[in-house]
Amino acid sequence: MVQAQVGFQCPECAHVHSQQVLHGRAAFSSRGVTDIVVGKALIGLNVVAYVLTVLTGRSTTATGWLVSDGVVYGPAVAHGEWWRLVSGAFLHASPLHLLMNMFLLYLLARELEPVLGHLRFGLLYGVSLFGGAVGVMVVSPMDPTLGASGAIFGLMGAMVVLQLRAHQNPWSSGIAGLILINLVLTFAVPGISVGGHVGGLLAGALAGLVVAPRQVPAQEAWMRDGFLAVVAVLLGVLAVLVAGAAVGPGI
Repeated sequence: MVQAQVGFQCPECAHVHSQQVLHGRAAFSSRGVTDIVVGKALIGLNVVAYVLTVLTGRSTTATGWLVSDGVVYGPAVAHGEWWRLVSGAFLHASPLHLLMNMFLLYLLARELEPVLGHLRFGLLYGVSLFGGAVGVMVVSPMDPTLGASGAIFGLMGAMVVLQLRAHQNPWSSGIAGLILINLVLTFAVPGISVGGHVGGLLAGALAGLVVAPRQVPAQEAWMRDGFLAVVAVLLGVLAVLVAGAAVGPGI
């Protein structure tokens, strides 16, 4: 597929019409803000989850049974509490933690969801989420981990790959610099999940190689969608297996 003035075209069609390759933010602009459905739903779920943590913990920070039973924690995952791989990605430790993640999620959804469509954006988020969970199980399975940042790192990684696929410069759009700054903070600031961030980033970047923009022919797009759905499930299974191997039978 070749990028033309409006979306993507097959090579034969592209030769018929004059082309204009878009660079930087031109192809990832805010033109589809009203088309953000999945992104807003994810933000809403994160906000609701935080309100519930405050109500159940009776504190402005993440405490109480909802957090203790929902965070990503290797021993619990290894003993069958696989839902933590998902629930932990919707819990946050403080209002600032929530605000920063939701702000980034909105910005990335505004750029990606209109380009990919609702289903593919959701699949991309799922792959990134489970990729982050695998990273946590590999690097720090014994540390309780929570937050949407692993999935958000995945969205950033996918956006870089999609821009490169469209012959755009991720440095000009600012997304490459944003990733660099966040990676520096990931390794420099104590208490941040290195495995979650790096795992999500890698999974999202790999998904960016596969995910299809809206203009790709339907048959090919559905094949790619199915592949991404399978990858998300396999990453979830891999996270459980890695947790079991890391924790061991005696814990």
